[in-house]
Amino acid sequence: MKIRSAACVLAMVGGMGLAALSALAQGVAEPTPAQAAKAPLSPEARLSATQMIARGVAYLRERQDQATGGWSVPQPDKDGKAPPTFPGITALVLLALAEEDGLTADDPVVAGAVKHLLNFQQDDGGIYDRMLPSYNTALSVSALSKVGTPRAKEAVDRGIAFLRKLQWSEDSDPTVGGSEAARKVDKDHAFYGGVGYGRSGRPDNSNLNMFMQAMQDAGVSPDDPAVKRALVFLQRTQMDERVNDLPFAKGSRQGGFVYATAPNAESIDGHVGQSMAGTMEETLSDGTTASRLRSYGSMTYAGFKSYLYAQLPKDDQRVRLAWEWIRRNYTLDENPGIQDEGRYYYYVVFARALKASGVESVEPLGQDGKPTGSARNWREDLVAKLSGLQTQDGSFKSVNERWMENNPELITAYALIALRQAVE
Repeated sequence: MKIRSAACVLAMVGGMGLAALSALAQGVAEPTPAQAAKAPLSPEARLSATQMIARGVAYLRERQDQATGGWSVPQPDKDGKAPPTFPGITALVLLALAEEDGLTADDPVVAGAVKHLLNFQQDDGGIYDRMLPSYNTALSVSALSKVGTPRAKEAVDRGIAFLRKLQWSEDSDPTVGGSEAARKVDKDHAFYGGVGYGRSGRPDNSNLNMFMQAMQDAGVSPDDPAVKRALVFLQRTQMDERVNDLPFAKGSRQGGFVYATAPNAESIDGHVGQSMAGTMEETLSDGTTASRLRSYGSMTYAGFKSYLYAQLPKDDQRVRLAWEWIRRNYTLDENPGIQDEGRYYYYVVFARALKASGVESVEPLGQDGKPTGSARNWREDLVAKLSGLQTQDGSFKSVNERWMENNPELITAYALIALRQAVE
C-alpha cells in the first residue's frame, strides 16, 4: 500500500479538518486582502524548496544503514557492545520521506525503515532500545501512522496504548516505562497530564509535544481523555497568570511557554518551574519588576500547535495569548529565547504550528505591542532561511550541538519535515 500522499498531510500536522482549521485561523489572525495576496509561496521559493527537498532526500537515502534499515545506528565497540539505538531518528527520516511522490510501502528504503522500527517494539508496546521510551515511541508512532500496512497499524495501536500509560494521571501505570514510569496523580498535581524523559523524574513539554503529535498522527480524537489531560499540563507551562495558576507564573503576562512545571521530581509545588531560556526581568501585572522564567520559541510553537490539535475554540484565551507571543517574537534567525540551540527542532514546530493554524502570513507586533504593518509570509521566510543552511551533499549544517543537532541525519530530517509544510 502507498505511503500517504500530500493530500493527507493534515493528518501529519494535526488531524484537523479543513473547516476547523479555517475557522481557527479566522480567530487567530484573519488576514486582510492585502496580506492574503502576499501569502502564497512564490514560484521561485517553491522551486528552491523542491530542489532542497530532492537533495535532502537523496542524501538520506544514501545514508541508510543497509544492515538494519535505520539511520544513525551505533556500531559495536571492540567488545561487541553497542550503545542504545534511537529508533526515533529513523522515524524522523521516514517522516521526511513519507510525502515523496509515488513512494510506496514496498520501496526498499521505506520497507527497511519500517522493519527497523518494528524490530524495536517491546513487549510493553513501546518502540525503543533501553532508554527514552516516550521520545522514541512517539516519533515511531507518528512515522508508522504514514504506512498503510496492517503490521504498521498494529504497531501504532500498541504504541499509543503504551504512551497512554506514561502520562501522569489517575490512570498512569508505574510498572511501565522503567525510569520514565509516571506515578498516579490527581489533577491538582503539578505534573498532571505531562509526559517526560525520566532522567529528572518529571514531565516536560518537549516529550508532550511528541506525545500530542503521535496522538494526532494516529487519529486519536481531540476529545480523548489523554488529550484533555495534556491541556492541563500545557496550561501550567504557559507563562501567563491569566491561564496558569502555579506560583512561578504569578504576575507574568508573557503568553509563551516554558519547558516544565518543575526542574526535578522533588520540586512538585509549582513554585519553581523550568525554562531552557533561563529567567528574565519582567514587569508584572501589578507594575512591579521581578525575575520570571523566560518563554521561548520552540516550546511556545509546540504548545500553540498542541492547542490547535486539541481543537480549542478560536477565541480561547490560551490560544490567543500564545498567538500574541508568536507575533511579538516572530523570527527565523534563531530559536527565540535560546538563540541557536534547538534551531532545527524549532523550524519543525514553527512550520507545523503555522500550517495547522491555516495562517498564511504573520504580522509581527512591535515593542509597543502594536502591529508593525508589515506582514511576513512564513513559508517564504522558512524556505529562504533553510536555503542558506543546506550543504552541497544535500545535508544541512549544524549551527549548535545541543540536543543532538550536530547529527546531520537528524537535522536534515528536521529540515525536510519543515520544508514539506511550506510547500503544501
